[in-house]
Amino acid sequence: MAALLILESMFGKILNMAKKENAKADDGSTEEVKDPKKKSSKKQSKTDKLQEQIDELTIQLNESKDKHLRLFAEFDNYKKRTLKEKIDYMKTASAEAIKAMLPVLDDFDRAKKVADDDSTDEHFTEGVVMIYNKIFNVLKGQGLEAMESTGEAFDAELHEAITEIPAPSDDMKGKVIDTVEKGYTLKDKIIRHAKVVVGK
Repeated sequence: MAALLILESMFGKILNMAKKENAKADDGSTEEVKDPKKKSSKKQSKTDKLQEQIDELTIQLNESKDKHLRLFAEFDNYKKRTLKEKIDYMKTASAEAIKAMLPVLDDFDRAKKVADDDSTDEHFTEGVVMIYNKIFNVLKGQGLEAMESTGEAFDAELHEAITEIPAPSDDMKGKVIDTVEKGYTLKDKIIRHAKVVVGK
């Protein structure tokens, strides 16, 4: 008797499951089973939509990568540029102070030239010579170099022509005959052009 009850309950469960399946089939799922073309077309449309989304996301990802690479390259260039500017600035940071000292050097040079002339009674004391040498050596240690202009070919990038005079010889034509004011470079950068007299 107990076995019969168990069989009846199992049979009832199977019937209920069958009824549910039939109800699903009546709701439209039977059409899917009956018409496999519709079922495959629905699957195809879902696949197409997913593929479109994948394509869009791939495009967006590639654009983002491209933007990132461009920004990285720009930032890298900016870093290199600012580092170069900083190095250049550090090299010539003292340029303004040294430029202000150049007239003092000019005065020393003129006084030394007069003192070295045998026709005058003026002379440099040993202490003044030491001060002159010390100032010049300190500035040289900072990268200051005097240009050699007299006798050189005139170069508009290095020299500033004050006047032209007839050349004493043919080989001095177009060359610097006299330097009125020395030119100076600071670490290979011109900070003052030489003022010169050119032969014509």
